[in-house]
Amino acid sequence: MKRLPDTELEVMKALWSTGPDTPRAVLEDKLSRFGWASNTINTYLSRLADKGYVAVRKAGKSNLYTPLVERETYQSFDSRAVLDRLYGSPRNFVAALAREGLQKEELEDLQALLDQLSRGHGT
Repeated sequence: MKRLPDTELEVMKALWSTGPDTPRAVLEDKLSRFGWASNTINTYLSRLADKGYVAVRKAGKSNLYTPLVERETYQSFDSRAVLDRLYGSPRNFVAALAREGLQKEELEDLQALLDQLSRGHGT
């Protein structure tokens, strides 16, 4: 899996929100806030299909688009890629957050997550 450019990620986010067999018109409506031309959206969809992120199915004269990678799968991959590239470890990431100042509620939420994860790993 490869990290997606922001533009292609926006197309994927639109697809994730609409689900399988999304008509082109629905996608263009979802992406209208970017002001992209129809050809631009087509280019992004072609790239995503070439990378294996999107399936394209002909339905009469139009195409239907289906995401092949789940949102959660991509988020996990992308999170780890950012973490490794920028921080090297989860500890360094949390330390960077702490330097900016975490609220008490945020710390409690992180501690609860760590406790839950520890129980899930049998430690």
